[in-house]
Amino acid sequence: MRIALCTIALLGASPAFAQEQTALPPAPAEEVVSSDPRGDFVIVGAALAVLPDYEGSNDYGFTPAPGAIGQVSGYRFLLAGNRLSVDLIRDGFGPTWDIQAGPIGVVNLNRTSRDAIDEPQVALLDERGTAIELGGYVGIGKTGVITSDYDRFSATISYRHDVSGVHSSGIWAPTVSYTTPLSTKALVGLFASAEIVERGYGRTYFSVTPAEAARSGLPVFTAGGGFKNWTLGMAATRSLTGDLTGGLQLVGGVVYRRLGGDFGDSPVTQLGSRDQWLGALGLAYSF
Repeated sequence: MRIALCTIALLGASPAFAQEQTALPPAPAEEVVSSDPRGDFVIVGAALAVLPDYEGSNDYGFTPAPGAIGQVSGYRFLLAGNRLSVDLIRDGFGPTWDIQAGPIGVVNLNRTSRDAIDEPQVALLDERGTAIELGGYVGIGKTGVITSDYDRFSATISYRHDVSGVHSSGIWAPTVSYTTPLSTKALVGLFASAEIVERGYGRTYFSVTPAEAARSGLPVFTAGGGFKNWTLGMAATRSLTGDLTGGLQLVGGVVYRRLGGDFGDSPVTQLGSRDQWLGALGLAYSF
């Protein structure tokens, strides 16, 4: 019997279709245990997500957020809206330690359209292009930690760099996550992460140039790099048909993010809020 410990690829995907930011960290979404030695599985779904208009906004909107996760012959993948990652190191079977490493790609849609921004002064700032951020991640995971042979702890760190010339800088993102089944029909997960960005990121998304200041009425501001935010999140899934081994599941979750440093002090954020909330509720199918 395969037990798919899937909370929310969908929640991990939720920033994908907003003006908001980069990606959420890989929420506890990929945890799978199987009696099949290959551990093959696929989970697909879609959610309705509520997101800030842009990174630092206190205006929110709804957007659809598709997602998919899977494992083929021990290799795991996660497609979470604007984020794709692949674990190129095969996982073991059953309670075990495993090493994680592979490529990661993110499509950053922050402030790519003025029409999606309700705050009138921020809407007068220059639009940003779509940033393509490519890199990789490494980490370690342990299945069978506290509650059963199927709960899982994971710690990773990723680095990605904009190759499209929009902000031409990098983002470091350490993440820890924990998932545990409550029964054969329900599972919950928790995660925490942070983002440390290089100077180009702050200059592109949180600075206000003299020309933008004259147009919008905001003060001139030059943001640097450094610690951008920390994030806490939780997610859950409940089987509607069958159980976690397969069938239709209700998935949902909520994320809190706090901007700090120049990113919290920026006029762009001062018009909005350092406190950022993200949520999603949807359906997934496991097979």
